[in-house]
Amino acid sequence: MSAVSPYRLRPLLHISLLLTLSSSPLFISPSWAETAGRRSYEVPAGSLGAALTRFAGLAGVNLSVDPALVRGRNSTGLSGNFEVEEGFALLLQGSGLQLVAVGEQAYTLIPAPDGSSLQLAPTSILGANDSTDGQSYPGGQVARRGSQGLLGARDFMETPFSQTTYTSETVKNLQARTLGDLVASDPSVRATNPAGGRYEQFTIRGFSLFNSDVSYNGLYGILPTYTIDMEMAERVDILKGPSQLINGISPRGSVGGGINVVPKRATDKPITEFTTSYASNNQIGAAVDVGRRFGEEDKFGIRFNGVKQSGDTEWDHQSVDREMAVLGLDFRGERLRLSTDIGHTERNTDAPQERVQIGANAKVPNPNDVRHNYAQAWSKARTEDTFGAVNGEYDVSDSVMLYGGVGARKSDHDFLRHAVSITNNAGDFSVQPRDFTRDENVRTATAGVRNWFQTGPVSHEVNLAASYFYMDFENGGARYAAAPSNLFNPVDTPTPGTPTRTDAKVYTENRFSGVALSDTLGFFEDRLLLTLGARWQRVKVDDWTDGVKGDTSYDEEKVSPSGGLLFKATDRLSLYVNYMEGLSQGKIAPSTSVNEDEIFPPFISRQVEVGAKYDLGSFALTAAAFRIKQPAYETNATSRVFGPNGKRENNGVELSVFGEPREGFRLLGGVMYIDSELTHTVNGAFDGNRAPATPKYNVNLGAEWDVPNVRGLTLTGRGLYSSSQYLDQANSKEIDSWERFDVGARYAFKVEQKDVTVRASVENVLDKRYWSSAGASDDSEPGLTLATPRTYLLSATIGF
Repeated sequence: MSAVSPYRLRPLLHISLLLTLSSSPLFISPSWAETAGRRSYEVPAGSLGAALTRFAGLAGVNLSVDPALVRGRNSTGLSGNFEVEEGFALLLQGSGLQLVAVGEQAYTLIPAPDGSSLQLAPTSILGANDSTDGQSYPGGQVARRGSQGLLGARDFMETPFSQTTYTSETVKNLQARTLGDLVASDPSVRATNPAGGRYEQFTIRGFSLFNSDVSYNGLYGILPTYTIDMEMAERVDILKGPSQLINGISPRGSVGGGINVVPKRATDKPITEFTTSYASNNQIGAAVDVGRRFGEEDKFGIRFNGVKQSGDTEWDHQSVDREMAVLGLDFRGERLRLSTDIGHTERNTDAPQERVQIGANAKVPNPNDVRHNYAQAWSKARTEDTFGAVNGEYDVSDSVMLYGGVGARKSDHDFLRHAVSITNNAGDFSVQPRDFTRDENVRTATAGVRNWFQTGPVSHEVNLAASYFYMDFENGGARYAAAPSNLFNPVDTPTPGTPTRTDAKVYTENRFSGVALSDTLGFFEDRLLLTLGARWQRVKVDDWTDGVKGDTSYDEEKVSPSGGLLFKATDRLSLYVNYMEGLSQGKIAPSTSVNEDEIFPPFISRQVEVGAKYDLGSFALTAAAFRIKQPAYETNATSRVFGPNGKRENNGVELSVFGEPREGFRLLGGVMYIDSELTHTVNGAFDGNRAPATPKYNVNLGAEWDVPNVRGLTLTGRGLYSSSQYLDQANSKEIDSWERFDVGARYAFKVEQKDVTVRASVENVLDKRYWSSAGASDDSEPGLTLATPRTYLLSATIGF
């Protein structure tokens, strides 16, 4: 037998192996178990028997159960800080069973005398897992728990990060059709592309976030590249700050934060809902949502969501036709939980709007003078995405869980578009048609082990995970003869005919791999939680142009450390601090630059954040102060060469509110302040300037009021504000501040024992015209985004 060649492990793998072998209860028996006082627990949803067994193991107590009592019963799990009997009571809520002590640290179950489980005082369920949609906070708009990839799902009060998780109820009540409609509720997030454009794009804390960087149940690259429909979402997690430790490197390297879409699952209660919708000018749609559980103990679940919507929008000669179908299947056993999701979306947009680029000799135009769609009637955007994912969890024991997921996507995109780059104050621009195609293939996977154990008075949650992401895409197309048009008085130009130039075919392969290790240590009965972790990441990018290997490919790796400390000063107040570091894929030169498609090396981003969270039971306040640093990029105004130019530092403060401060009155919103400064620019030309497309203030506040004495009637309102923004690094061009107001109402009632909800709202009720964004501060294609005119939304949902 030949000698085995040595295999050089990465430094992080050495550390992870040593720590796992030396501390895991798989190899040693714990000498201590915490049996008294409040501490942190994480029990996933599943069968009641499995949930009780895990909780008893974590608490270090004995539980004897007659299998017949728990057979066929399920639990929504729990996450938070509890005493032993409090935790058992929460798991048993609604089960008809009751906990009985039979000795020191020993319990059994009996049927409750009145058929219900032990009830708790209202003040004792602050960390309860009280619903299947992520434990909705009072008011139902925000969930208590959010997904945090490597670290699992956690209660917001036990998270050393800034995160907001929106529920499917919020999606419905906002009548959110796309992700862009939903994130308008968050002051840290802004859309940077027109609502009637080819694709959606956002900023979080002033940095770009592309749809490619939105994860699906923790897996990157699965969701559609250009627009994400919201009817598929059970929850939407928005995490602020670099998230590479949690989910690994994202495809486009977003550093301001991350968004995760949690798919819908069948609930214990059957779901059959049909929704009809209308959006002005003439958008008519219908959606179905069907969910059932079946089989022994309802172990199997199926959930289907389908949408069809089409018609004209508020803009001239613009129409949108979209279709979505997503099927979710799941299995929940005693120790094994599996799920799979399969989806297909299609979106056809005629005359999609583009950002308006401003030439060196043109001033920022007055948005009140832009009254017509400046996109040509023949322009179009056709996107088609098919995707799927499989996820699983297996409880090896009460303290060890294996988990993993795989996913894939295939997409075909076809655009016939033209840029809008005005050259003078009169608003003249040249319409140069471009046929652009893009085909994408994605394969991604993650696998890990999570281990809970005690070492003396210190609790541990160790996570070891590996991830892999692969994406290839091919860009191609052609150019056509140019024709003149005008921003204020658009000119109909001929439909493109014979191409004047064929673009080179650019083929690119991205491979990202990584291994991450973290440990959350709990001190003083888990009142002090310290999370330490690191992720080794490798970024490999190769590209070819017309079959010729490019010279900008790279293969780089780095170990990125991160950490967080959370202190529960009281049961209602949590204080935290974190440091997060991440490696991001390098920028790609845009089509508006002379070095189009050039790939730049990866870069490192760093964040420091301190914050506080105050939970009043029905109303919560959070505050965070942060600093994020990363390289700055620009397209030179004279040479039109895209590349790095200095560094940028965003220092900011966020305040957010959510919940129901008074019965029947709900609030959701907050404010973000950012001081964004450029440094180390070429020859110091722009040092001290504000980074482009970064307003100092974003303010959002939404309110809902249940009208007294009119059961089921709710009035809604929302206000959004952003301060002025610069368009360029020189700070020579600026857009004004803007505000938008939305109003609405909904009425819930019954017809022949069927639940009916009618919703009506008006977005931009004052019909204000403004530039909503100057692009994205670290984006390769700056430009102005024109706000959507007044839009009417109407829908009716009936539950059978």
